[in-house]
Amino acid sequence: MEIYGSEKKVELPFVMGVLADLSGKPLEPLPSVADRKLLDIDIDNFDERMKAMKPRVAFAVKNTLTGEGQLMVDITFESLNDFSPDEIAKKVDSLSQLLDARTQLANLQTYMDGKAGAEELVMKLLKDKSLLATLASAPKTKQSAADAPQ
Repeated sequence: MEIYGSEKKVELPFVMGVLADLSGKPLEPLPSVADRKLLDIDIDNFDERMKAMKPRVAFAVKNTLTGEGQLMVDITFESLNDFSPDEIAKKVDSLSQLLDARTQLANLQTYMDGKAGAEELVMKLLKDKSLLATLASAPKTKQSAADAPQ
């Protein structure tokens, strides 16, 4: 670049335009390409732009949890964090239940750490199938739900 007769190096910012349909399988039809506007996307507004774009996937996979039929997956992403395995599991019902059970077991393990008497009681419970079935079928009370480790 020449300024007042002398050449000067100027660093220009890198600007890139991307024209793509990144919405996956949208629930609502997208506007035509001519009606769309260019949007600035940066680290500060990425999640906001993603939430507005509503990228979605919908498909069926073999149900390896029960071995029967297909498992329907329908996920709409609202942030980059939604692509993490835990967040994906939370959005698929059967996986969400397993993740919740895993979290509760991890909380129980932390709660029982170092409580030898409680560990023995749980081992006895696990070995006695009739007692385990009785406890599993017993209705939960508000008090027992409040006392359970979170």
